[in-house]
Amino acid sequence: MNFPLSGVRILDLTQILAGPYCTLILADLGAEVIKVERTEGGDAARGTPPHYFEGESAYFLAMNRNKKSVTLNLESEKGKEIFYRLVRVADVAVSNLRPGVIEKLKVDYDTLKGINPRIISCVISGYGQTGPCKNYPAFDLIVQARGGIMSYTGEPGRPPVRMGTPMGDLAGGVFAAHGIMAALYQREKTGTGQKIDISLLDCQISLMIYRGQNYLVAGEIAQPVGSGHISVHPHGAFKTKSFDVVIDLNTQKVFEGFCRKIGRDDLCQNPKFTSREKRYENREELYRDFHQIFLQKTGEEWLTLLEEEFPIAPINTVDKALNNPQILIRNMVPEIDYGTRKLKILGNPIKMSGIEKEVFKAPPKLGEHNAEILQDLLNYSPEDVMNFKRDGNI
Repeated sequence: MNFPLSGVRILDLTQILAGPYCTLILADLGAEVIKVERTEGGDAARGTPPHYFEGESAYFLAMNRNKKSVTLNLESEKGKEIFYRLVRVADVAVSNLRPGVIEKLKVDYDTLKGINPRIISCVISGYGQTGPCKNYPAFDLIVQARGGIMSYTGEPGRPPVRMGTPMGDLAGGVFAAHGIMAALYQREKTGTGQKIDISLLDCQISLMIYRGQNYLVAGEIAQPVGSGHISVHPHGAFKTKSFDVVIDLNTQKVFEGFCRKIGRDDLCQNPKFTSREKRYENREELYRDFHQIFLQKTGEEWLTLLEEEFPIAPINTVDKALNNPQILIRNMVPEIDYGTRKLKILGNPIKMSGIEKEVFKAPPKLGEHNAEILQDLLNYSPEDVMNFKRDGNI
């Protein structure tokens, strides 16, 4: 089957979230991802509570499909030797180690390129490989806070909150995957690899987009607006007789069409609301009207009337989102064999005409592919593998 990254071999030394999410994206696109795990316990995500399936953490299952697992003791000479043999036949090595640790283990780019000049080394860390904070520990919440976005996430007048999805980590994984694919493309032209340095904090700064640019242009420090918007009105959540919905009436044309559809031509004809600028100036009055309007019908009635023509949606809970027919028909909740049972997983959002059929393989058990990788790929004998296991090298 013709997957875009077929033939690309990636060594994944990461664990927990940002790194595994990066390699998940690449594995879904056809890369052979070899997850290099600790001999004791493996990826720390394997033991993350509270939910487990066939003895494996749901947290781990979420990010490690389509991968292979080998266990290596990178602190032993033989374990290091085995890893370097993998480097010789790999295209990419991904790690999420802090500066100093990566050099101590001798898995840094300068070491790896001496073994394989074509290798691409991607290091994901909280603050990157340079700067005064480079040695600070960091996780999702820490970079969300330090990156500024958390300060304007939440409702006005309430304490700041982290984003519901761990974008401090996930953004790093997405940017890292982009960087790796760009480096692979460049290597096709130059023949040489390179080092990619991904800082989770840098990624948060990039995600500010216009809220950050507003400060740089006008000195405006972003404040929370809840489900609202600083420029677009009306925009946000509204109560109905049954459940909450959101609307986003971004343009004048959409606003006017919406008002006509609900039988309120008077709103779009009101001089206070005839442009985006005027709706911004008179937004408090506008929202008073809209809150009263939406309380006149049930959520079902509003959706039936509006959702095929205008940007309106229910605020779904996770169960409703994952059972939405739109999501199911696009194979975003596929089912795979896992042990003796069927496991539902989250699908791959990248749909491509070159991929005739999506394939999802079960997340690997710890060290499941030790024999396959060491014997078939690196040409060690079965006796060698047994000895490596006995001596604690794998």
